[in-house]
Amino acid sequence: MVAFVTSIIVLLLLVGGADWYRKRTPADKAFTWGEAMLFSGFVFFIFWWVYGVVPHQWLTWADSELNWRPDRFLVGPRLPWTGDNGIVEWGLPFTMTYRVIRDLVAVAIYGVALGGNVVMWRQWQNRGVETDVAAPTSEYGRPLVAEGGGS
Repeated sequence: MVAFVTSIIVLLLLVGGADWYRKRTPADKAFTWGEAMLFSGFVFFIFWWVYGVVPHQWLTWADSELNWRPDRFLVGPRLPWTGDNGIVEWGLPFTMTYRVIRDLVAVAIYGVALGGNVVMWRQWQNRGVETDVAAPTSEYGRPLVAEGGGS
């Protein structure tokens, strides 16, 4: 668990560093060859970390400490109307093992990483673009109000 949580914390620090750099970099900045290579190496390291290390640490933790083996079945609590079966066995038309849940969590990690990847690239491409339309101001810096609309 410690390795998995540490990998998540390191990922947050890496993404936070990239976001900090994005916020302070103007859109019209001309990058040198060295800056481009350094930042591309950093982005590759983030990709390696989020798509390689974090899922590996999850799978290792689930296999070792959580003991989510393919011979352990998720059955849920036994209720009066389920008979000898648990609620999950009774309600699902298939057997659900802990290995399947482990793999679904790994797929969710990849999905969140891919979504975050798209969001970060979109933020990088749209840096410096004004999304807020500023109201016209007077020469003193106060916003202008339509005639008869003030209170």
